[in-house]
Amino acid sequence: MPQRDHYTGPSDHAPDRNVQPGATGVLLVNLGTPEAPTARALRPYLAEFLSDRRVIDYPRWLWWPILRVILAIRPRRSAHAYARVWTEAGSPLRVLSETLAIALQAELGDQARVALAMRYGAPSVATKIAELQAAGVRRLLVLPLYPQYSATSTGSVIDAVADTLKQLRWPPELRVVNDYHEDPAHIDALATRIERWWEANGRGEKLLLSFHGIPERYVRLGDPYLAQCQATTARLRARLGLDETQLLLSFQSRVGREPWLQPYTDATVRQLAGEGVKRLDVACPGFAVDCLETLEEIAMQNRDFFIAAGGQELRYIPALNDSPEQVASLAALIRRHAQGWPGFTS
Repeated sequence: MPQRDHYTGPSDHAPDRNVQPGATGVLLVNLGTPEAPTARALRPYLAEFLSDRRVIDYPRWLWWPILRVILAIRPRRSAHAYARVWTEAGSPLRVLSETLAIALQAELGDQARVALAMRYGAPSVATKIAELQAAGVRRLLVLPLYPQYSATSTGSVIDAVADTLKQLRWPPELRVVNDYHEDPAHIDALATRIERWWEANGRGEKLLLSFHGIPERYVRLGDPYLAQCQATTARLRARLGLDETQLLLSFQSRVGREPWLQPYTDATVRQLAGEGVKRLDVACPGFAVDCLETLEEIAMQNRDFFIAAGGQELRYIPALNDSPEQVASLAALIRRHAQGWPGFTS
C-alpha cells in the first residue's frame, strides 16, 4: 500500500484557466460568526473560539472544566443577542464582510484575486487558501480586518495561516498586514464617516470611541493593542479638532473576573449620563464592519444603560463597512504592502 503524503496541494500545475499561474491573492480575514442565531449553532462556534490559546491562555487543565460550563450556559444567551441583529441575509458581520470583499475586488480589478475567510466558523482560512492555490495564486497577502494588532485577533489569524501553509507542498510567497491603526487614509476614512454622520444627524455633546477589550495581563505580557488604540484615538482627535474632554476612549466586551482594559464602556456611558450628558455619540474604530458587538452591545445594551442612568440619547455611528472611503483606504494599503510583486510595481 503506497504511503500517504502528509502534504496537500495541486499536483499537476493546472490552475483555473481564467487566472494566470503566479497570480496574487488577497485574503481578508474577519473574526467569524455562527451559522444561525440559535444555541445549537452557537455551541460549536463558541467552542472553536474559546479553545484558541491566543484568546484564552489559561492552562488547559484549568480552562477545560470552565469551558464545559460556559458551553452549557452561554450559547442560549448569545443566541438571544444574535437574534436581535440577525437579518434576512444572515449575520451582519458575514454579510458586510462579503460586500466589502466584493467592493475591494472591483477596486483592485486584475491586480489580485480577493477572498474572504473567517477565523472561526465558515469559510475557514484553510478552505480559502486552498481555493486561491487552485486558482493559481503564488503570492498571498493576508489582511486581517483588525486595524489594531492584538495577539487575540491578528496573532490568531497568523497562526491559522501558518497552520495551513505548513501543510502545503508548495506554499505561496507570504506577506501579512500586521496592523493599520495609524494609516493616514484609514484615519481620514474614520473621520469622514463621523463628520458626514454629524452633518446628517447633528452632533452629540461628546464622542466616545469604544474598542473591544482584552485582559490587562495581556498588555503587561507585551501585547501592543492598548498603545495602538490610544494612537488611533489621538489621530482621530487631531483630525476632528477635538480635545480629551470632547473625544473619549473606552473598552467593551469584557468577560470573566480578571481586570480588562479600562475604562469600561458600560461604566463610562453610565458615568457620562450621571454627569449630565444628555446626547452621546459612540463610534467603534476597532471594527471594520458592524457586528454583534456594535449593533447589539453598543447600539442596544449600552444605549439602555445610558438612558437608565439619566441620559436621553446614545447614537451609534456605523462602522466603515463597504463605504467608498474604506474600500479606497484598504485598496491603497494592499497596493503598498504588495509593492514589488507583478502588477504592483511603483
